[in-house]
Amino acid sequence: MTDNKRVTNRQILDKIDSLKVGDEGLNILANKIVSRMVKLKSMEDWFQHASKSDVSWQTYKDLELTEEVEALGEAAKLMTLMNICQEDEEYEKCAIIRNRMDEVNKILKKYNK
Repeated sequence: MTDNKRVTNRQILDKIDSLKVGDEGLNILANKIVSRMVKLKSMEDWFQHASKSDVSWQTYKDLELTEEVEALGEAAKLMTLMNICQEDEEYEKCAIIRNRMDEVNKILKKYNK
């Protein structure tokens, strides 16, 4: 049951029964799961609120990142886009991204001497 295949409720219940956890153990597990889900939802709500605020964008602009750091960030973004486009077999987009990567690599070479 550890792979990403769909699992039926019956399979889950059978697995739980085989572990011999008992009702008390199941209640403890259920409480932990619900607690974590509530924490995740709270964090998600906070992040959505914080990321949309003017303060968060202003703070990001005020970071005063160096050219090297900005180039590294751009390179990471471009590599991610390249992987997505390769998986989708969008090779024209890959060529455009490759050209941009060449420009970013020129900037990074200045700092790798």
